[in-house]
This record gives sequence, structure tokens and C-alpha cells, in this order.
Amino acid sequence: MIKELFKTFFLIFISEMGDKSQIIAMTFATRYKISQVLLGVSIGVFLNHGLAIILGNYLSKMVPMDVIQSIAGCMFIIFGFLALRREEIEVTGRKTSFGPITTVAIVFFLGEFGDKTQLTAMALSAEGREPMITLLGTISGMIATSGLGILAGSKIGEKIPDISAKIISSILFILVGTLKLYHWLPINVLELNHIKFYFVVIMIIHFILTRRLILEREKDTYSPIKKVADHLYIKSNIMERKVEDICLGEGRCGRCVGNECIIGYTKRILQEAKEREVYFIDEYTDFSNSNFKDFDENKVIEALSLILADYVENGIIEDNKFVLNRIKGFFELILFGQNIRFDGDISKYLRAGKRVNYNIGKKLEYRIKDKLNLYAN
Repeated sequence: MIKELFKTFFLIFISEMGDKSQIIAMTFATRYKISQVLLGVSIGVFLNHGLAIILGNYLSKMVPMDVIQSIAGCMFIIFGFLALRREEIEVTGRKTSFGPITTVAIVFFLGEFGDKTQLTAMALSAEGREPMITLLGTISGMIATSGLGILAGSKIGEKIPDISAKIISSILFILVGTLKLYHWLPINVLELNHIKFYFVVIMIIHFILTRRLILEREKDTYSPIKKVADHLYIKSNIMERKVEDICLGEGRCGRCVGNECIIGYTKRILQEAKEREVYFIDEYTDFSNSNFKDFDENKVIEALSLILADYVENGIIEDNKFVLNRIKGFFELILFGQNIRFDGDISKYLRAGKRVNYNIGKKLEYRIKDKLNLYAN
């Protein structure tokens, strides 16, 4: 039982390293809470792989084991070649009527249909004795790779060498498939010349596909992880300059008090986030009862409008630990004296802001509209 669980986990884990599902999970983690993403992945994979395992378990009772194992061997070899494909990632920032968990679950349920991971689950269940163990192994494998993708995204960097992962995954799948064929094919097929011919063909195909993958990767060195990472890095750089501009400086403000000042604290967490390449912070400082200095209202509005316009254009990162969410809250305290919830509906947000302070809300509206027009053009 443990052996079957580990085998299933391992095959799913290596098949998804550098795969589109891992990148999708990381991308969702920039919009939703990590716990919501992982729960959504679990539900989507449970439903998708559950169907595959039911079918695989049914086939195992209808088809002789030697035929099943031989077919499974061929499938694993095909999966090995498919692992060398360059996949397009399709995760848009469009709003849906579903909640975060449901959205992620639907994307993974539909996205895995006909995918090599679903077919792997079916093949494993056809040869296994414990379908629930197989299902547990596939789900845990998907969660593990998704977790790595999310970790890479939160650390903001190219932490997963996707080409190396794909090549290793490919070799391991082909090796597993080859061993299955060796154990289950009729002895008269396993002649030395046939084996030599088999390995020559496998190596030629693998070389061609690997070379094509590398060439395509060289043409598009800007991978999905890097795009997300660079986008957050650029936003933080821009915000750092805006915050520096808001700061009154020691000439007007007197001796800098650092963390006791809302802007001084904002400058520090932005700088540390960039230096450590970690844009999610655990520490929390409450400035809700602070007396704010005479910061330039227009500069604060400009900085807040940048964050909100970017959220409208690229989606919300629904995690209070995200550094720009913290800074958004600080700017709201300076302008409105309280935080205003933003759920993706900018009109609703601005109405709430105008109810607190109409003039500031109206100025903020103009700035956001200007920025969104620039995005559109």
C-alpha cells in the first residue's frame, strides 16, 4: 500500500514539474490566498483523477493484466515524449462569478482533461489494487508540485528550472514504460536486435524533441514565472519611488523616526521585500490610531491610484500579507482615516471612498481613470 502510494505520488510529481499546471497554480497564488489555491487544486484534481481512476479500475477487471501492463508501458513512453512539449499557459485576469476556490477547482478540473497526468492516473489505477491509494497519491503529487510553483512565485524568481525538470520527467517516464514492456511483452519479441532498434528509435526521438524544446525556450526566455516575478518587481520599484516622494524628509519633518512613521515604515518594508525577494510579510504594525503628518495629499492619491489601477488591469492579490496590499491600506489611512475594502469592483470601491471623503474619492477616481485609459491605449 505504501509502495503504491509513493509510486503514484512520485510519477505525478515528476510529470508536473515545470508543467503548465504548476505555473497556473503559481499565477493563481498572485490573485488568491495560498490556502484557497491549494484547496481548489485538491478539489479539481480529486474530481478529474477520480473519474480517470474509476475508468482505469473498471478496465482492469475487463482486460488481461499482461495487455494492461503493455498498454501502460506504451502510454508511459508517450507521456515521456509529451513531457518535452512547450505548453502555453492560459490564465486570464477576467473576473468570474465564482469564488476563488471554485474558480481554481474548475480550471484544474477542465485543464487536466485528456492531459498526461489524468491518463497517468488511469494507467496506474488499472494496474493497482487500491484505487483510493492511487487517488490519494495523484492528489498529493499535484499539491506538492503546485506548492512548489506557489513558493517560486512568492520568492519572486526563476526557482524552478523548467527545461531540466521536463527532461528529467521525460527520461523517468520512458524508463518506467520501458521496464513495463520488458516485463510483460512476450519473450519472442525481446530479441537483442529488437531491443537495440527500440533504444535507437527512442534516443533519436528524445534528442529531436529535447533539441526543439531548448530552441523554443531560447526564443522565449521570458518564462511565465519570470513574467509574474518581473511584474511585481517593477511595481515595487515604482511604488518605492512614489513613497520616497511622499516622505517629507528630515528638512521638513525633523529627525526620521523610522518604523514609528507610516511612510518610514512603508519605505523599510518595500526595501526589505526587494532585497530578500519576498513580497509577502508576516509582521504587522497598526497605524490606525496614529496622527499623520502633513503629507502631500495629491502625491498619496497618485500612489494609491497606481496600485488600484494595476489591480483592475491585472487582478487582485487577495492576501493581506502582500506588501502592496499593506501599502494600499497605509495610503487609505492617510487619505480617508480608515481602510476601504477592494474586491475587484473599482466603482464600488470609489463609492465607498466618496462616502468617507467625497473630494478625495473624486480625485482618486480621476487618477485611476487616467491610468486605465493609458493601459487601454
